[in-house]
Amino acid sequence: MPIANVVNMEGAKVGEIELAESIFGIEPNPAVVHEVVKNHLANCRQGTQSSLTRGEVSGGGIKPWRQKGTGRARQGSTRSPQWTHGGVVFAPKPRSYNYTINKKVKRLALKSVLSDKALNGAVVVVDGLEMAEPKTSTFAGFLSTAGVAGKAVVITEGVKANVVKSARNIPGVITTPATTLSVYDIINAKALVIDKAALAVIEEVYA
Repeated sequence: MPIANVVNMEGAKVGEIELAESIFGIEPNPAVVHEVVKNHLANCRQGTQSSLTRGEVSGGGIKPWRQKGTGRARQGSTRSPQWTHGGVVFAPKPRSYNYTINKKVKRLALKSVLSDKALNGAVVVVDGLEMAEPKTSTFAGFLSTAGVAGKAVVITEGVKANVVKSARNIPGVITTPATTLSVYDIINAKALVIDKAALAVIEEVYA
């Protein structure tokens, strides 16, 4: 059974907690994680690239010289791709790179990255993650005392405005509700900071 340290809002350790074996204790599946990360990055692409074909560039409406007798190659337009200022062959056009993958694959990938973090001792549970007021320095101090350095994902039970505002100016730290976890964000983070109430939601939703 995976174990995680429990800290208070002062960053001091107050105990330990057992994590659900079905979520934080499975054998990670790298192939599935790779597939889900590829899907995430593809869905983030804007696909707004666009170049002009020979039919879209301006000019070139007249034949530059007669067909025969000049000794030069026949040409019908000065906007053909081989000409300077000509159009682009197979020009890229706006398109969507989005595609969907199976929900069970996403669920397995999420459990894989959560289990990997638990296996490496990168999960910290907070006994009551609350901020009385938005204060970046206070939240940064809490993370430092709790031993969380670098990139981190702070997982709350719901949207807690003061926590979000306190964490958003800390480089590498992002906040997310327990019901909208991202495999990409978790795999990029060095540590997970989970509210105790959010942990119950994770174990209920993703079990």
